Amino acid sequence: MNGRTITIGGPPGSGKSTLAKALAKILKREYTSAGDVFRAEAARRKLTLAQFGALAEKDERIDLALDEQMVGLAGPTHLLDGRIIGELLVRRRIPAYRILVVADEKVRAQRITGRDGGIYEEVLEAMHVREASETHRYLKYYGIDLGSQGKDLEIDSSNLDQGQVLLRVLENLPEDLREQG
Repeated sequence: MNGRTITIGGPPGSGKSTLAKALAKILKREYTSAGDVFRAEAARRKLTLAQFGALAEKDERIDLALDEQMVGLAGPTHLLDGRIIGELLVRRRIPAYRILVVADEKVRAQRITGRDGGIYEEVLEAMHVREASETHRYLKYYGIDLGSQGKDLEIDSSNLDQGQVLLRVLENLPEDLREQG
């Protein structure tokens, strides 16, 4: 199997986690989501995602520890899902193939509302708050601008269903990364 970790990044609701899970299954790679790690730590502390994000803005040790945990999982048998994991690996010279999934913010808010429930306008506002927090933290802690991250492949999922996104990635994935473990 190739020595690169496959990473999938993108904003909330873009479809990155759905893609990551499906791709990991097809390629027989271990899957870990930075969002799941973050949510689990928030739950352990009995905080909402917004509360934990606000705390992480004040205490850089939270992001640094959780991101270090994700970096530690990198390897040729893994697929990692997270906003900045691809950039973190590249900065450490850890071989990575970075896939970025993007989508229109209204589409993303609709997807999150459909998945988690809630009122669309409130979901959209919460999404803006989360994205502003992450943008601020990643720039402050790592010097990473979410708007100008490097990538090897970018897919706009705005007008695609899950299967179409997966197919586009598989069609564009380098042959050496298609090898199944």
